[in-house]
Amino acid sequence: MSTSSDPARGRVLVVDDEPTIGDVVSRYLRRAGYQAQVAATAHDALERALRDRPDVIVLDLMLPDGDGLEVMRRLRQYDPVRTAFILLTARGEESDRVIGFRLGADDYVVKPFSPAELVARVDAIVRRLAPDPGPPAPLHFGELEIDPGGRRVRLGGTEVELTLREFELLLFMARHPGQAFTRDQLMDNVWQYTFYSDTSTVTVHIRRLRAKVERDPAQPRYLETVWGVGYRFAP
Repeated sequence: MSTSSDPARGRVLVVDDEPTIGDVVSRYLRRAGYQAQVAATAHDALERALRDRPDVIVLDLMLPDGDGLEVMRRLRQYDPVRTAFILLTARGEESDRVIGFRLGADDYVVKPFSPAELVARVDAIVRRLAPDPGPPAPLHFGELEIDPGGRRVRLGGTEVELTLREFELLLFMARHPGQAFTRDQLMDNVWQYTFYSDTSTVTVHIRRLRAKVERDPAQPRYLETVWGVGYRFAP
């Protein structure tokens, strides 16, 4: 593990009003090679994020001067795709996590958590952000076009804005057309976690994707439900 902060590794903003959490998490991130900053309030988080444009924001939902979800919503308005969000939540806040995913969160960690686990999740997201060594050819399925190199999706020629995780989920399934995947398999391949994570995350992301790339989300053309198994991409 690197002991110096490498700007090329990525910039991470940690937003939490508990000084111990901010200090410990930022130190772990710096040891892993990231540039890490800490904000203790919603106001400071918005100011730093708009100024420094971090790659990943680790965001507590409960802040002394505002709601973390509102911070994410406002930042998504300025930059709907580029910045990834990891939410810090307390146990039992499932409704907040679901709302967070609907607003475009990429992941969440439940308090109390291991700083090493959080760094692993940041690593997984940053790997996704890294550009491919060579631009692969776009994938075409009827009016749906998925461009892995440009990280763009178009439906009927109109660009569709997807979050990082939504894009990766759609791309993975489109690269395996006709194959049914369980939620656990999608977590392993798209989120790339070796430890347990809530598979309802997959359900929420599929629902969000259908709302964006399907003409009729109630009768999906591309993202099919395979009852008793999971989901399948129909070419």
